[in-house]
Amino acid sequence: MDQTPFDAPETAEPVAIVHAPPSPAMGQYLELKALNPGYMLFYRMGDFYEMFFEDAEIASAALGIVLTRRGKHQGQDIPLCGVPVHAAQDYLKKLIGLGHRVAICEQVEDVAEAKKRGSKSVVKRDVVRLVTAGTLTEDDLLPARASNYLAALAMLRHGETDFALAFADVSTGELTVLPLTAAALADELARIDPAELLLPDAVRDELKAMRLVLPSGQIVIMPAEAFDSVAAAATIATAFPDGSVDPSAWSRVERAALGALIGYIGESQKGVAVALRAPSSERLAAHMAIDAATRSSLELLETQRGTVRGSLLSEIDACVTPAGSRLLARRLAAPLCEAGPINARLDAVARLADETIRATQLRGALKAVPDLTRALTRLALGRGGPRDLNAVARAVAAAGELSRMLAGLDDAPAELAAIGTTLATAPAALAAELGRAIDEDPPLLSRDGGFVRRGYDTALDAERALASETRAVVAALQARLISETDVKSLKIRHNGVLGYFVEVPAGHGGKLLEEPWRGTFIHRQTMANAMRFTTAELAELEGRIARAHEKALEIEGAIFARLVAATLGETDLLRAVADALAGLDVSAGLAHLAATRGYARPVIDGSLSFDIRGGRHPVVETTVKAEGHPFVANDTDLSGGALWLVTGPNMGGKSTFLRQNALIAILAQMGSFVPAIGASIGIIDRVFSRVGASDDIAHGRSTFMVEMVETAAILNRATARSLVILDEIGRGTATFDGLSIAWAAVEALHNDTGCRGLFATHFHEMTALAKSLKRVKNVTMSVREWEGEVVFLHEVAPGAADRSYGIQVARLAGLPETVLARARQVLGVLESRSSGNSAPMLDDLPLFAAAPAPKKPEINPLTDMLDQVRPDELTPRQALELIYELKKARDAGRRS
Repeated sequence: MDQTPFDAPETAEPVAIVHAPPSPAMGQYLELKALNPGYMLFYRMGDFYEMFFEDAEIASAALGIVLTRRGKHQGQDIPLCGVPVHAAQDYLKKLIGLGHRVAICEQVEDVAEAKKRGSKSVVKRDVVRLVTAGTLTEDDLLPARASNYLAALAMLRHGETDFALAFADVSTGELTVLPLTAAALADELARIDPAELLLPDAVRDELKAMRLVLPSGQIVIMPAEAFDSVAAAATIATAFPDGSVDPSAWSRVERAALGALIGYIGESQKGVAVALRAPSSERLAAHMAIDAATRSSLELLETQRGTVRGSLLSEIDACVTPAGSRLLARRLAAPLCEAGPINARLDAVARLADETIRATQLRGALKAVPDLTRALTRLALGRGGPRDLNAVARAVAAAGELSRMLAGLDDAPAELAAIGTTLATAPAALAAELGRAIDEDPPLLSRDGGFVRRGYDTALDAERALASETRAVVAALQARLISETDVKSLKIRHNGVLGYFVEVPAGHGGKLLEEPWRGTFIHRQTMANAMRFTTAELAELEGRIARAHEKALEIEGAIFARLVAATLGETDLLRAVADALAGLDVSAGLAHLAATRGYARPVIDGSLSFDIRGGRHPVVETTVKAEGHPFVANDTDLSGGALWLVTGPNMGGKSTFLRQNALIAILAQMGSFVPAIGASIGIIDRVFSRVGASDDIAHGRSTFMVEMVETAAILNRATARSLVILDEIGRGTATFDGLSIAWAAVEALHNDTGCRGLFATHFHEMTALAKSLKRVKNVTMSVREWEGEVVFLHEVAPGAADRSYGIQVARLAGLPETVLARARQVLGVLESRSSGNSAPMLDDLPLFAAAPAPKKPEINPLTDMLDQVRPDELTPRQALELIYELKKARDAGRRS
């Protein structure tokens, strides 16, 4: 039997609920909201951006602002909240950081124009920009010293799956396309780490099938039509109307990714020309492959806690410009795999490291260089202001000075010579013009005026003089009216509502309404303590001031537009100059690092060498020196595919030793000197580092499963040119299982892969492999025992460890003495049995039986209280109170 949801007779007529239509403004809001699904709508109403309905509820909770109600829609109250326009950037930054996307809706006509159309007409509004994590351009929304990538991933099937990744930093205009295999996809996404990744449904499903963990940025699912390779050709051609880019130069899958990316950026800017550079192509083989697990383990760009401080990047970043730091981070994320380009970078660093005085001068001049590329992008998008023009002028002027400094270098290396040549082409005439026009400390927005230097434009100076003169006339008029009316407290004031007005205390207001002043003073407003008037003379004066001010703003606006056009006309040249400045900053910064830290130039060639003499961990070294301790350097020689088995106790320095060799390899191939006495490294195609334990519960992976997945990736992908760093493989499962897996993994690396590698283990049985595998060598972390204490020397020595010192480390960690004593007892039994001596079975040792309760020490309340006292932290009053408490405790003990 059919059921109805109403307790009503079947014959009852349905009740029609009629709702009042929305107001014109609300109707406009609902229409714009429907046109921009998936975005929070910042709806401009006067001096506020207002949000309604679900947007208001989300924003109120996210931003900590008051949620209120205004009006009704379909019989329900309308939730409302808003943010002031002048403070919108701060709120935008928080919303974008929380993963929201925001559509900015502005009033696109004057209120007066709307009123002309009728009393019920609403001001025209439209969405002028879509703000997303990957399309930011404002300095206060962006990390100054890090790139901010938007990426699009396309896929085409040709018997097998092919991918292409297009990515751009909208704030600088950089645009790159990279063809990918499925195996390299996770590595490259980890390298680029996009703030926003665009995918069609089919690619998302494919990645799920591959069990690929996506990067931490926002994922945006787009319709398949956005990735159409045929339509992409037209999109690319439209974005570069000068014909500088030929869409046919890329494969179908590359065009699909580029088209989706460029289309998304264009949509976000709502008709404003996309300020992108011509796309550059990357090759996977051109840079060292580093997977996500290795990047995390080595803490290249950020620590495992998610902070930049403590990472390798923070340790080596001696750049003095934001653009230099961004370039350094890109180089560190993708070290080169060709000896020629690497040595060209090293040549530049070496020359500046030798020329310390000149390098210091160069770094001093670079400090004055603003962020030229981001300023250019804002100007191109129509969001720039006088400060951006000022930045262009200062950058170009600095480029000229730096080019003259580099010209003094005799026989400069190729990279420095190329930088000097590019800097010499900086448009000095443009910089001079901007310098003459723009004040040294201009306002942020051109509409505020007052940014053009006096003397630059005679017409502007004339209007400014008129405005200043009339202000002086206002002061003179006030003095005359005081004299004529004998009202000493009379003031001529100004506000945004009334304009200029005469204000007198309420007690004198009546006087100005009587003879002889009747008709001269026209009443405007009565306040609690004052009355306000105007006069014909004051109204005329106000008109002259307003016209002069408006005319001055109009002239400044025209000057600004002309200077922006002149600047954008030099975009390609200015971008080349910006790249050269960043490159010089990186080379000079690395030279400073080498000179101040004692770093050595590595020898890079095509061999299979890996010989590090006196190698150090760049981050740990700084930390221990700050604590007043020396860092113990160690040699490593893995040349020809050697595989070292590293044994020794926990806290002996195994992990530090393993990681420092991987970091030295990465630093060398990015073009940096390395923390060592010397280094000879044959090109490494991939670095794999599996050090430390972690789980991935969100994806159903235990610690041991994560360990096995990462080990499988290494064994399946490492080549003879790879560097493999493995720590404690097999520790997450039963002893014999773990030992078996670790044993087989070493054999595979030796026999099948032939890579250079370091393998740390606590399975001492594995040291026997050195007898059967010719390239395996045993080394150990040296320790000494002194008066029952273990001393970690952090030195790598030939041979194998005879014990693990785990109980000693547990003691240092603070385990209870009863537990440590029991552990020593069990260890003795196990060691006796492993050596064949007769000893009681473990079952005879009551490991799981209730042991006799140890005798409890006698409790002395006075001793307990004193144990908790920190004398240096006591104030005199607290010390006195403590004496009373001790006396009270003693008396209580006597009574008991």
